[in-house]
Amino acid sequence: MAAPSVNCGWLLLLIYIAYGSSENEDVWSPLNADILLPYGPGGAHGPSHSHRYVRDCQSVTHGNVTYETWPSNRDAHAPVAETKLFVSPIRIGHCVQGHVTVVSNPLQTFSVLEPGGAGGCGKPLTETVTRTAGTRRCLYAQNGGFFNTSNNRCLGNVVSDGTLVQNSGGIQNSQFGIKKDGTLVFGYLSQEDVQGDANPFVQLVSGVVWLLRNGKVYINESMEAECSKTQETGSFNRFVNVVSARTALGHDKEGRLVLFHIDGETDNRGMNLWEVAEFLQRQGVVNAVNLDGGGSSTFVAGGSLASYPSDSCHPYLDGTRWRCPRAVSTVLCVHEPPCQPEDCGGRGSCVGGRCVCHSGWAGPACRSPSCQQSACGDHGLCTQYGCACDAGWMGTNCSQVCPPGFYGDGCNQTCTCTNGGVCDPVHGRCSCPAGFQGEACEQECPLGFYGLGCKRECHCPNKCLCDPVKGSCNVTWHGERNQTIHTASHCLARELLKTWQEEVEAHRVTPYFTERTWLTITVVLGMLLLASAVGNVIQASRKPGTAGFRATYSYVPLAEMTAEMDYEDRPDESKRAAMDSSISY
Repeated sequence: MAAPSVNCGWLLLLIYIAYGSSENEDVWSPLNADILLPYGPGGAHGPSHSHRYVRDCQSVTHGNVTYETWPSNRDAHAPVAETKLFVSPIRIGHCVQGHVTVVSNPLQTFSVLEPGGAGGCGKPLTETVTRTAGTRRCLYAQNGGFFNTSNNRCLGNVVSDGTLVQNSGGIQNSQFGIKKDGTLVFGYLSQEDVQGDANPFVQLVSGVVWLLRNGKVYINESMEAECSKTQETGSFNRFVNVVSARTALGHDKEGRLVLFHIDGETDNRGMNLWEVAEFLQRQGVVNAVNLDGGGSSTFVAGGSLASYPSDSCHPYLDGTRWRCPRAVSTVLCVHEPPCQPEDCGGRGSCVGGRCVCHSGWAGPACRSPSCQQSACGDHGLCTQYGCACDAGWMGTNCSQVCPPGFYGDGCNQTCTCTNGGVCDPVHGRCSCPAGFQGEACEQECPLGFYGLGCKRECHCPNKCLCDPVKGSCNVTWHGERNQTIHTASHCLARELLKTWQEEVEAHRVTPYFTERTWLTITVVLGMLLLASAVGNVIQASRKPGTAGFRATYSYVPLAEMTAEMDYEDRPDESKRAAMDSSISY
């Protein structure tokens, strides 16, 4: 019975989903990676013997010193680094290609970076050299120390920019470090050496195999010191002798660092460590240590991958056609020298280790204003941008008053004064000329006042108005003021007339009778007078005797009247006698 056909496309897709869909799409998992480890899987990284063992086993020519030191280059004017791509025949029928990068002033231009940036070893994680280099804007970068392929933990000692990230506990693998005073250190270190604070390490990374010591190949002594154990690709001896991609770090006689990288693939192409040591020796390298190689070997220039990795990207999909960089542990970074402070205090840009100060600032750290206070006079303050002038002043040294019509900070506010008012250059208040008042000098003096501030009173005859400017009584009004006075005069005349009429009316005598009553009385009196006249006329026209009686007249002399008066004074008897004698008929 024939076997059922299988759709290989679907199978490859399932494999890709299972193994290939990682967070870093351009990094393949280490299932098929070109792994080159000095120690076997599951075992400890590094030899188990002590630092004393290494010291006792080395040649007596070195005494008790298990490491070499060299003063680093301090040429701050030289280029930060120079890199060269080489293609060299290494043996008959075999050529290698790689990069040699020479770094000047390494104390300021070289750093050991944790994977992905600060804290990467503690997480732990691995990251591509390209991405880690981007965290520090590295000019050139290559992979550094070894790491555990099972849990991604950094291995060995790690000091990054003065921070002790990891202490190996005295494990005796070859080391490279830079101390605070710039001293380069290569070799084997005790735990006390790593943790010493008199002249602490500012950069430190662990390798495996000390390649060159004082210009001589030191591989045999190193193999004895670092101990040989089985590993995934064979014994420690195989690790030394197999051709593969390699990464190394050393220095020349001038104290410049030399970063070495070659492309390769384990067992197929590249170099063994003997060949690496001899190549570096021919380049004038004095001391050098070997770092992580195989598929980890990566070189980045200007933020871009510049090497040919040996790990396949997706072997289950396309075999070994495409190659991708591996996510690794620590990274060796060549960068511009940092400034002090690194951000130049926010007042400049760090270029080549020096602060290029922004306008208005000066000094190595851009802390000092470029101007001097004396240059700003009495009306300005020296700042990062030059002289900051007080309100109402302008010019490079704050010696110029704001031009007419402007005031305030920077003289950029417009005055609102009218009628010839003068604007104060500081706060913009208007100084009004004689005859005007108001915030913008928009009002003439009120009637009856004149002069500055309209505070003087007019003294014209008959209370006449005066000129609001000079106080002159001989004044001709024009425009709005003339119309105002004309209107006021008419209004005043009407008010005076009304008041006079009210006063006249108040002093007028009120009659007892109305005209009609007087007329009635006059008519009645006239009629009575007429009736009286008619009656007199009638009486006067009558004849005597016609009345039917005769008038009787008596004559009484004055003497008798006198006697009568005496009679009144007599007693009653005398009166009676006298009465009888005086009667006449």
